[in-house]
Amino acid sequence: MTARPKRALGQNFLVDPGLRRRIVAAVQLQPGETVLEIGPGRGALTEGLVAEVEAKGGHLLLVELDDALASELAERYARLPAVTVYHRSILDLPLEEVTTDPSALKVVGNIPYNLTSPILFHLLARPRPREALLMVQKEVADRLLSPPGSREYGALSVGVRTVAEVERVLTLGPGAFRPRPKVDSTVIRIRPLRPLPLTEEEERRLRDLTRSVFQWRRKQLAKILRDHPDLGLGEGGVARALAAAGAAPTARPEELSPERFLAMARAIAAEAADR
Repeated sequence: MTARPKRALGQNFLVDPGLRRRIVAAVQLQPGETVLEIGPGRGALTEGLVAEVEAKGGHLLLVELDDALASELAERYARLPAVTVYHRSILDLPLEEVTTDPSALKVVGNIPYNLTSPILFHLLARPRPREALLMVQKEVADRLLSPPGSREYGALSVGVRTVAEVERVLTLGPGAFRPRPKVDSTVIRIRPLRPLPLTEEEERRLRDLTRSVFQWRRKQLAKILRDHPDLGLGEGGVARALAAAGAAPTARPEELSPERFLAMARAIAAEAADR
């Protein structure tokens, strides 16, 4: 494929053949599995994935937004029943539209760095895939994996790790891509938790909670829970939320682990249900 990278779509094509093989191997495709590749581009990973699904009786779904690349992919794999091309944005494609069992789906992709957070949260909306192997900016991977109390720890860390496990798989330098990005990249594996740790209402409360507290991350938790316009808990609600999380009123948001945020979200959801 000869299409030129488009900056507006955040395209940086992986050109290192050794790294291509390592990423495909990291998918750990099992017999009969379906894989969805986000933004296959020129097909750096696609060739290896096609060989895998054909050998193991699986199915490969290619989701490409670029007009020319989507057309080339459709033409190239038109005669392979194991490959289906979707000329769409992944953000506009519900997983249940492409498979009857999203919970069995594996996702892989070198995703546009300017859309990393929207794509992450799209994939972690219900129904969730079995796992996702994604190439992201190293700085984002560091945030996702950062421990409580660290400078990088924040709403993204909590929002992802309260519903999924995150693992660093591989780090790549700029020289692995054309055009060369100005940052290092990291391949991460995200495995949504099973069974689901929260109800849909508790997840909604968790999103509101993490967004609100990290907007005011320099303030103490008791003040945030009481005064933030998106929370506004009464004194009793504040006390119960803090007690559920085992947090002092003077604690700062970055001091709470994802597990403590889970407990606090459950308490806030229960408080709202009792009103």
